[in-house]
Amino acid sequence: MKENCWEHKKCERQPGGKKVAELGVCPAAIEKKLDNINSGKNGGRSCWVLAGTLCGGSVQGVFAHKLQSCMNCEFYKIVQTEEKSTGTLIRTPDLLSKLK
Repeated sequence: MKENCWEHKKCERQPGGKKVAELGVCPAAIEKKLDNINSGKNGGRSCWVLAGTLCGGSVQGVFAHKLQSCMNCEFYKIVQTEEKSTGTLIRTPDLLSKLK
């Protein structure tokens, strides 16, 4: 598996993380419908489609409201580059379909 968002961002919101009591468990760390997508654990490499992830020190809302900031995120760009180079990138509309 490749690096997940909580490992890259060091947010400490994964189960057992230091910030769970303060901010709650991150949905990316526990979203099983996205497990193995983009070579990540749970939603760890597709965090941009999940509400409740952390960005800029605050918990983010729904996909439609956070998309622009996610597209500017260093981790988002890393995943896009890595997965496109191997031909394994799962497109955002397909990720959203998996969450239904």
